[in-house]
Amino acid sequence: MQPSTSELCRSHTHKQCAAWDNKAVKYMSEIVPPEVRPKPAVPAKPSHVAPPASVPHMPPHGPGAGSQGSGGGSTLLGYVGIDTIIEQMRKKTMKTGFDFNIMVVGQSGLGKSTLVNTLFKSQVSRRSSGWSRDDKIPKTVEIKSVSHVIEEGGVKMKLTVIDTPGFGDQINNENCWEPISKYINEQYEKFLKEEVNIARKKRIPDTRVHCCLYFISPTGHSLRQLDVEFMKHLGRAVNIIPVIAKADTLTPEEKTEFKQRVRKELEVCGIEFYPQKEFDEDMEDKSDNDKIREAMPFAVVGSDKEYQVNGKRVLGRKTAWGIVEVENPNHCEFSLLRDFLIRSHLQDLKEVTHNIHYETYRAKRLNDNGGLHPISSSSDTQESNL
Repeated sequence: MQPSTSELCRSHTHKQCAAWDNKAVKYMSEIVPPEVRPKPAVPAKPSHVAPPASVPHMPPHGPGAGSQGSGGGSTLLGYVGIDTIIEQMRKKTMKTGFDFNIMVVGQSGLGKSTLVNTLFKSQVSRRSSGWSRDDKIPKTVEIKSVSHVIEEGGVKMKLTVIDTPGFGDQINNENCWEPISKYINEQYEKFLKEEVNIARKKRIPDTRVHCCLYFISPTGHSLRQLDVEFMKHLGRAVNIIPVIAKADTLTPEEKTEFKQRVRKELEVCGIEFYPQKEFDEDMEDKSDNDKIREAMPFAVVGSDKEYQVNGKRVLGRKTAWGIVEVENPNHCEFSLLRDFLIRSHLQDLKEVTHNIHYETYRAKRLNDNGGLHPISSSSDTQESNL
């Protein structure tokens, strides 16, 4: 029995569909699948970088909370390396080095040069490094500056010590602070002239006085009128740090009473000394500086001679009843002064000098000059560009 026409058509249609399916499978197998690109990997944080402090995650609120808004921060999805800026600054600063200029002022015989040598554990108050510790330090008869490059842990610092003659030693001490005031302002003027030059140096030499150690005689009574006048005149031009020299001549009770009396006199006379209260940046600074202000003036002892104490060599002053150890906090406050001056506030001393004292001088100088830059002679300009 022969199939009908409709069955033949249906069978032919099935064969055609099967052929089309086979062709489609073959065609699809020849097509190369698209390349699947992996997601970019987030760079790992370098092992030498310390992990940042953990910050609690705050869920976004409101529309557009996931994007960076005005005044708001943006959450990083991975490590970028922003925190390495501190390391970059450290490397750059170590290459260029630091400048620090310290002035010592006070009556003759109070051990100004000796204390500076003790602070930096080297003969920085002397012009030549050939001096030995047994040599007597010559008396200072004029304002002179001695510069040394000292290095510690790969950090270089150009230290300049400005030594002044015995303050108030003359018969007539009227306006005897003027030579010191003139020297301080001359350094500001020198920096200002370099700053306003058209072709100025990439790094202007900084000879400005960053710190002035004012030595108070350990009388146990009160400040001399000359001390009050000096600090009153120069307290707004330089960072003054008052210290009581040769504090081993006072008993502990006398030292405590004398310090309280000096602090009260400075407050009554309106004398500004570093660190000034108005320059405290935040509550943490205020808390730290309040402790320092309560301990000032530091009662210190200076010596560049070593003695054997309990099997070790220490800096000290030998007396008939024993050895006063300079770095022993039970004997004097030298270690407090050194930590404050070098280890915690050295950079702040430089910043206050530049941002406060120098800016005050600069504004006054330009205002007195009619708002114009000071015009330096051609010879000055040539010298500054050498």
